[in-house]
Amino acid sequence: MDTCFHMRLNARVLTATNPAAVVEAIHHGGSAPAGIERLLSEADVVGLALENVGREAAKTLEKWMAASGGAVARPQSSAEETGVVLVGSRQAFEALIQRLAEERPDLSAIGQVIREALEAYGRRRFEIRMGTRRLAVGPRPAIMGIVNVTPDSFSDGGRFLRPRAAVEHAVRLAEEGADIVDVGGESTRPGSEPVGEEEELGRVLPVVEALARRAQAPISIDTRHARVAREAVAAGACLVNDVTGLQGDPEMARTVAESGAGVVLMHMQGEPKTMQEHPVYDNLMADVCRFLRRGIHIAQEAGVPEDAVVIDPGFGFGKTLEHNVQILARLGQLRTLGRPIVVGLSRTWFLGRLTGVEAPAERLFGTLAACVLAVAAGALVVRVHEVREIREALTVAAAVAETAESAA
Repeated sequence: MDTCFHMRLNARVLTATNPAAVVEAIHHGGSAPAGIERLLSEADVVGLALENVGREAAKTLEKWMAASGGAVARPQSSAEETGVVLVGSRQAFEALIQRLAEERPDLSAIGQVIREALEAYGRRRFEIRMGTRRLAVGPRPAIMGIVNVTPDSFSDGGRFLRPRAAVEHAVRLAEEGADIVDVGGESTRPGSEPVGEEEELGRVLPVVEALARRAQAPISIDTRHARVAREAVAAGACLVNDVTGLQGDPEMARTVAESGAGVVLMHMQGEPKTMQEHPVYDNLMADVCRFLRRGIHIAQEAGVPEDAVVIDPGFGFGKTLEHNVQILARLGQLRTLGRPIVVGLSRTWFLGRLTGVEAPAERLFGTLAACVLAVAAGALVVRVHEVREIREALTVAAAVAETAESAA
């Protein structure tokens, strides 16, 4: 199916257990039809949001979803296209999809988008392609250990600026259980100044080269510059962690595809220097989802294999305190994209605001809570500073998640 059609509809499974996200989406887009409160009280309720649905198609969805025992909420508008929220049991959705498959092509295509969204949401296991390496994730999450080769990172700036110190730190993280070590030479904290490519290369290449000889864990390069990514992969990295989601450097997507590396697509609103000045969203989760869909499409067009793409909602990057908390509460919606979710919650400023802990290095307990909540919502990779402590906490969380999955 045309990926542009997927991007236009921007399907999101809002919830499969908790009705709060459905209520929020309905209030954002229109009025609730009679009987929807009863549906939301049922144990097997599923809510699914679509955007840019033709007016006549929306009426058809409303009629057939009601006939299947579900309901559709949509704005009372004369616009040619509208957003809709479908609510019903899994059986109701299956009946709707079967009915749509028998109709004209546009309705059949909508049914296919709904089916793929529900299937993607239910997926719990992935194998991430990173060059010649493969990393299985789910339901047990992988851990990405942070190695900041910078003088000004918000948490540990300057501690590992010397290559030898950075390499020793990375080796220690791998020994503590890091499945990936993420090396970065440019701070992208709020208000940070950009770093020239030559300086960034001078910081990271010696570290990547040494780690390629010493560490067993795959190496990720945290950069938004195609040249840095290309040279780091040539030196031994196999994953590119791009805070712009392939929507910054126009050469990045092609560079990733040609190198064979995997890629992390992160959502960021604005630039690191100014992103926290006044972040505003029309519909936070829909906007983040749309941005990441665009990144996935760019990767696909460039020839990056589907299983080499990972997504990250970008906690702290162009978001207020309320935005970050909402994303953590609604993180599961991003499972609709069908790619493993990475979260970077470690020591973030919003955890400090919530807990009152000013020093980033002292935010371990808040980080532990946020990471466990993220994994419970569907995150499969956590990017952290403290590997051993996070691994212990996530081992417990993953055991519970795995038991719940087998019982489902």
